[in-house]
Amino acid sequence: MTRATCAVLAAVAIIAATARPAAAITVGGGGGARTDCLAVFQAPVNTPASHPRSIVCADGDPTCDADGVVNGVCAIAIAVCANSTFSPMCTLAGVQSITIAHARDDGDPKFDPAMQALQQRVQSEIDPPTSTTGLCTSPTTLRVPIRGPFGNGMCKPRKAVVDMVTLSTVIDGAVYRDADRLRVRCEPAPDGCTAQALFSGTFDRIQRQIFDQSCAVSGCHDSQSRAGDLLLEPGAAYTNLVDAAPANLNANAAGWKRVHVLDATTGDPDTSLLLQKLLGPPAGFGARMPFNRRPLDRALIDVVELWIAAGAPQTGWVPGTD
Repeated sequence: MTRATCAVLAAVAIIAATARPAAAITVGGGGGARTDCLAVFQAPVNTPASHPRSIVCADGDPTCDADGVVNGVCAIAIAVCANSTFSPMCTLAGVQSITIAHARDDGDPKFDPAMQALQQRVQSEIDPPTSTTGLCTSPTTLRVPIRGPFGNGMCKPRKAVVDMVTLSTVIDGAVYRDADRLRVRCEPAPDGCTAQALFSGTFDRIQRQIFDQSCAVSGCHDSQSRAGDLLLEPGAAYTNLVDAAPANLNANAAGWKRVHVLDATTGDPDTSLLLQKLLGPPAGFGARMPFNRRPLDRALIDVVELWIAAGAPQTGWVPGTD
């Protein structure tokens, strides 16, 4: 790394340490100029600098990350306002409905609890239909995790979008439609990305980097679906896995466990259905996981294998997983 690069990183660190959280900015979200005021977002938009409409946020940056902590997640506070007066080009007032995409936990693979919470706030705090000017929800936190860390110690940005469609009441004999999108990009902290900086231990890493992002999702192992009678949400995953009998009849008959622990410091990865599902199980032992999703990075599968081999501890770091 050059001295110039070090100086830039140091300057970024100083700015991040001293900056204050920015106030939310009202942004239309891309609807037509005449209808863009029917519903708007309030969020810490910062890109492009000349006319901010999107959010590019580094993990831990207090000007956009609401928790201000380097923890592998950008927490973005987003509110919705109806009948806004932010643009002189739009004077429409009268909202019949506001619909947030991916807010229903009905098997939608893109379901997001934050979208559900935002939709619920729209219904309870704006309560369409309404013609009240500048009526806003309280902020909802959209949590966008970075991608990684991977085997090479690298992390990558992750993108998210909030899509919203608003229909007006009948205005001058017509119903108007306002379609808005807020784009969010969460980038790794500028001072590096390591497992020990982001997680408290090996199982915490497995929970947050694997289960939360790829398994405990709509249609799979969330509280609504419980595929294979298995819930992998925080607070439930560990008990539901360690030395628990699998629902798969063939695995059960073979004496496998979801995570097979032999004693406090030893486990058997070969007869742990969790690991074999990630690798690609034998015929009759179910489908590869994550189901209908991109296979996990091999480095993450190795983390699971090392964790099981070490007796699947609930806390602390297993060597080689950090």
